[in-house]
Amino acid sequence: MINWLEKYNKLSWGITIFGAVMIFYLSSINFDVPSLGEKGTNLISIIYHVCAFFCFSLFLFISVKKVNHIFILAIIVSIFYAVLDEIHQIFVPGRFCAFLDFALDSVGILLASVIYLSVKYRRIQNV
Repeated sequence: MINWLEKYNKLSWGITIFGAVMIFYLSSINFDVPSLGEKGTNLISIIYHVCAFFCFSLFLFISVKKVNHIFILAIIVSIFYAVLDEIHQIFVPGRFCAFLDFALDSVGILLASVIYLSVKYRRIQNV
């Protein structure tokens, strides 16, 4: 699947941009569920943060494949976007910036990078 998305690079860029827009949009909504810092850990929020940045980062890694293999820059962009997402939430009524949210975003980015690199390494070994 990754090979196919790398081949059709415009589609992977479109999915990446759509993911970034959705993260921004969802960060602009005030949910009525308790945040991670209140009354224990909210499982839905944990799953959202990890999955959203996993998908965003994975498609970003696939998208930059044809742009001179700048994998490290894609990781930096993903982390920077996670930081900007938390800063953005300061300005949304009812939302706040939380380091735990950023940490969960980073877990998603780390998982995406490990999976992407393992698929790429396995492909190299099979050639």
